[in-house]
Parts: sequence; C-alpha cells; structure tokens
Amino acid sequence: MSSSALPQALLFDLDGTLVDTAPDLAEATNRLREHHGLERLPYQVIREQVSNGGSALVTLALQLSNDHPAHAGARQYLLDRYAEVVADNSCLYPGLEALIARWEADNRGWGIVTNKPRLYAAPLIEALGLRPGVLVCADDLPVRKPDPEPLWFAARELGVAPAQCWYIGDHRRDMEAAQRAGMTAIAVRYGYIPADEAIDEWPAVRWFDTSELLASELMTSSAKTQRTSWMGR
Repeated sequence: MSSSALPQALLFDLDGTLVDTAPDLAEATNRLREHHGLERLPYQVIREQVSNGGSALVTLALQLSNDHPAHAGARQYLLDRYAEVVADNSCLYPGLEALIARWEADNRGWGIVTNKPRLYAAPLIEALGLRPGVLVCADDLPVRKPDPEPLWFAARELGVAPAQCWYIGDHRRDMEAAQRAGMTAIAVRYGYIPADEAIDEWPAVRWFDTSELLASELMTSSAKTQRTSWMGR
C-alpha cells in the first residue's frame, strides 16, 4: 500500500473484526442450552455462528427456527445472559490496540459500525477503554448493513468522504455495505467465518489473514506518511 492510498478514516465491524467477542457469546449460548437441560456445545461450533446474530445462536443451541413459537423467548433469554457477561472475556484482536493508539496520535478518524444493538455494544466498548469517533449500532438507524446508510452516517460524523474510508469486516454483508457506500472494502480472514464460506468471492478490495498484518501495514504506511510530511516542511 502506497502512502497515497492511506485511508483518512478506519471503520470497523465490531464482532470478529475489532473485538473477539465469541467467548462471551459462546458462554451465553451455552447457558441457554443448560437452561433447557442440554450439554454445552464446543466453543468452535458456536464461534462460527456468532456473526449471524442472536437468532442464529438460538437456532444452533436449540434447533428452533425463527418462526417457532418458542424462538423469541429463547432469544431474549440468551440476550439477557449475554448482557451479564458482555465484557468478561472479550478482547481486542492482537495488534489493533497499537494501531488505534497510533491512528489517534496521528489525528486520524476511526469508528465502529455494527449490527449489534447499542445495549450490548456500548458497555463492551466502554469496558475495553475504546473511544471511537463514532459508534453506529443496529438500533441507531432504520436500516442495517448491508445497507450503506450506517457507513455513510459514520463517515459524515467523522467529517470524511466515503471514498477516503476503509471499512473492515469479517462478513459478506460488510463487504457489500462498503462497496455500496463507495468505501474500500477490507475483508479479514481471522473473524467468525464458517469453514465452507467462499471468502475469496466476497466483493472486497483486499484480504488480511491476521489482525497483526492489518495493523502492521497501516501503521507502517502511517509512519511513512508522517516522515514524508515532515521532510516536506
């Protein structure tokens, strides 16, 4: 990535991209199973489904379809348990804390656009000590990703044109939203992606295998830009 291609703002998906929330979501899912007298599921089985939301976790845990009469109650039970453990074991992916610190030091904007409700996203972010310039949650606007409006809203809040933003995510809908918003779509392979998912077919511009590689490239490019700017004074 040349210094000229350095984005002016970074926008992250939350679960599976910026923060590894799967341990706490898995705990809530297994508490739902235990409530129904079922054995706990292996962590990896749950991990692959967490990006698909609470309804998908209920289906996984109890084999209840979305239209099953008991689904809504089970989903609320799961969400209530998740609220109890929302930040117990969740953490930033490796390298991203340093990237954010560097980004903020360079006075560049960054934010989070997630399909997670604010009730769970806000306390998680606060517990992790994060201070995004903008946080757009599932219930903040009438539409969610893959609709581009949440991304456009975030860019407006940061005062940056969509074309100057990277949107980074671990789901096809993230890439579709970025593409529709006119942002650079960045896919990460380390997120909550099922083994049979054709990630290479997503409408992304670039793919990163690890969070460390993503952070290293952006930090290196930012440092080069700063040196170039200093030498040009």
